[in-house]
Amino acid sequence: MDVIATHVNADFDCLGAMIAAKRLYPDATLVFPGGQERGLRDFLLHSTLYAYGVKRIKDIDLQAVSRLVLVDVRSAARIGQFSEIVDNPELEIHIYDHHPEDEHTIHGQVENIQAVGATTTIMAQLFVDQGIVPTPDEATMMMLGLYEDTGCLLFSATTVEDFRAGAFLLQHGANLNTVADFLVREMTPEQIDLLNELLKSCQKMVVNSIEVAIAYASIDYYVGDISSLVHKLKDIENLDVLLVAVRMEDRIFLVARSRLAEMDVGELMHEFGGGGHACAASATVHDLTLVQLLEQVESLLPQHIMPRCEVRHLMSAPVKTLPTDATLGAARKLMSRFSFNAIPILDSQQQVVGILTRQIVEKAAHHKLLKMAVGEMMNSDFQVLSPEAPLVDLQDGISKHNQRCMPVVSAGALVGVVTRTDLLRHMLGDRQSLVESYQDVSPSRGLQLKQKNMQRLLKTQLPEMVRTLLQQLGAVADQLEVSIFLVGGFVRDLLLRQPNLDVDIVVEGDGIAFANAFAKTTPCRVRTHEKFGTAVIILPNDFKVDVASARLEYYDRPAALPKVEHASIRHDLYRRDFTINTLTISLNQNNYGQMLDFFGGQSDLKDRSVRVLHNLSFIEDPTRLFRAVRFEQRLGFTIGRQTARLMTSALRLRSVKKIAGIRILHELEQILDEPRVVPALERLDQFELLKFIDPQLRFDRQTASLFVAAEQASSWFDLLYTEEIYRRWLVYLFCMFESIPDKGLVRVSAWLCVQPKVEVLLLEQLPRARQLLKAIKQRRNRHVTPQNSEIYAWFNGFSLEVILYLMARSENEVMRKWISLYVTKLRKEKIILNGADLIALGFSPGRQFQEIADFILQERLNTGTKSREEEIALVKTHFFPPS
Repeated sequence: MDVIATHVNADFDCLGAMIAAKRLYPDATLVFPGGQERGLRDFLLHSTLYAYGVKRIKDIDLQAVSRLVLVDVRSAARIGQFSEIVDNPELEIHIYDHHPEDEHTIHGQVENIQAVGATTTIMAQLFVDQGIVPTPDEATMMMLGLYEDTGCLLFSATTVEDFRAGAFLLQHGANLNTVADFLVREMTPEQIDLLNELLKSCQKMVVNSIEVAIAYASIDYYVGDISSLVHKLKDIENLDVLLVAVRMEDRIFLVARSRLAEMDVGELMHEFGGGGHACAASATVHDLTLVQLLEQVESLLPQHIMPRCEVRHLMSAPVKTLPTDATLGAARKLMSRFSFNAIPILDSQQQVVGILTRQIVEKAAHHKLLKMAVGEMMNSDFQVLSPEAPLVDLQDGISKHNQRCMPVVSAGALVGVVTRTDLLRHMLGDRQSLVESYQDVSPSRGLQLKQKNMQRLLKTQLPEMVRTLLQQLGAVADQLEVSIFLVGGFVRDLLLRQPNLDVDIVVEGDGIAFANAFAKTTPCRVRTHEKFGTAVIILPNDFKVDVASARLEYYDRPAALPKVEHASIRHDLYRRDFTINTLTISLNQNNYGQMLDFFGGQSDLKDRSVRVLHNLSFIEDPTRLFRAVRFEQRLGFTIGRQTARLMTSALRLRSVKKIAGIRILHELEQILDEPRVVPALERLDQFELLKFIDPQLRFDRQTASLFVAAEQASSWFDLLYTEEIYRRWLVYLFCMFESIPDKGLVRVSAWLCVQPKVEVLLLEQLPRARQLLKAIKQRRNRHVTPQNSEIYAWFNGFSLEVILYLMARSENEVMRKWISLYVTKLRKEKIILNGADLIALGFSPGRQFQEIADFILQERLNTGTKSREEEIALVKTHFFPPS
């Protein structure tokens, strides 16, 4: 039986989404797992919903449910008795929802989760995509859900998709008069009394520079539709953040609303077992008094309100500076190396005395004045700010003084700098939607710094051991008074809900010193790399944490290895390859779980795009050309248009040939270890990257078929469960080099600087395997069946990777059977007799020992000789010891 269900205390969005789901699953039964909000109950009394066969949960045999379709919910804590069957492995679950995850999140075979204002919007999109036309009644019920959950399209969580859904429903007959009748209702006398109580009790407090209003009431009777009273109170008092707690009989209803990005009320309500969105959420509390609840709310508020941004939140540190006697030529070189547009100038007392801009330096270069001191050309009319200064002061200073950067000074010392671009990023960020899952814009459209707390995602996505480890790392960083961050693919995959426990952290300070300090608090080993300022923490269970010092890199010439200097976390992230890999999460206690996005990584995750951070990225490091393809195929993303154009430009400059081949081999190894290896190689071929490895290298349909056969051969061997380790990427490498003749392999091997052991396979075993294939083909054409000893002789001595390559190259079932026989049986055959046994039989050590061993093995392979006695008999029959 198919069932369409929603959350308990259902609202109009539940109804609209359920009615829409009925069109997608026409044989399913509509079921409310619990009660409904008052407005929905009133609607049900006046509507013709009985025609849809809606049932109550008690009328359903839960064990008979074979497919459960959940709309407007994906938390097991909110679906009533249906939670009893969601763990049934035979149950098929389909989910359509717009709520964020929590610790009770259900996952299904089909999931359509979008950060829109209402689940009805998701269903309307499906109608458009599938060409489904709703009836006027269906459109009206869906419009009720859309209007209620988006506040008539006025809530800050409302998206463009919600407006499109509204237009679609209106186009197909949604009755706005009906919507108004049921969403705009007169208050009952009981509601009026309760609203007056809330107005009287409403108090305001400031938390992290944010004004929060808290109202409460206690009544002995039930009053429905509290959410509408909360909206009225918020509008009457013009409140940005409002929390309302009302005790009714034996429970307390907690309702929260927020207009500010700094306050995510959904996260706060999760603390009390509730749920909702960043701007609207609720919870029902049973085990606390009203006083206790209000005390807990106040104590939790500082953890859930991000402080208003001050200058210190936007500044970069440490700051690159120049002394007053430095030359303009030195300033020009520094600006070019680090892409600076302005540099603070310090006097001999390390006080900021001026700012030098790139425009001044370039004009000086035009006039051949680069030997002049910067102190003679700097701008000495400038403003400085303290780290605690509000952003309004920063805006005034940069606009009035036309400063490209604002020095940040504390106790007379320069502690940071904020650029005009930093301020612009933040200002753009303030205009973004509050609850959109991915809120940042890509570099090509303007950048922003957006902060987002990821504590709940860390809690729901990571094992307890890893969560505890991250908190321990943060505690050590706090003791050392350094900032510490999670970075790289770990953060990216956390947002994508993909498994990844490769923990990479960056320390704003000495990474090696941090690792050694951590080792003093926790049992572990530390492996250091002094040259790069990195370390690896190895726990007793062999779990590893890679530690690096925040650094920036510059390149003296294209394709050279980078020079490294210590820097801030933002500079460290700027040196990375793609925006999706620049997201970072703070582990320090005060900011634990706070994610920083300096370069639009969240936006590109949402757009499923691979984009570089700057236009010289592929010129400076051509290995990123291969990496772009690898991430595109691994994540199912698309290389951005501008990034693709930059790749083409770098290829025209033949940048790949300027780097060491071993770096290309490293990238190839990772690509060939990916699950989607064929599409990745096809993409490399499209970008003409393969020809830089060798002009004769191609990836055509025939090569693609060989890769498919190699994948089948590898999967076949894996299913044997021999527990033998082999390098699948090497099997694919042999297939990839299929179009390169034996002599060409020497050239490719030399350029790629392959390891000696791999070189033996590539230059000796692979050519020999190719010759063997030709010989076996000729043998088969003569229809001569080989003995087991012949099959053994063919394949003995080849590595497992070459054997699997031969299996992939096999053109017929007969040869595959021969290889299978060798792998599963023949290669395991060993003789029992040893040299001591032969001496005991009267033989003297010498060449005859090998002849006897070969003969015994041949007989074991061909005749099935098994026992020691049989081997002795063979020796006595066919060999005579010297007299």
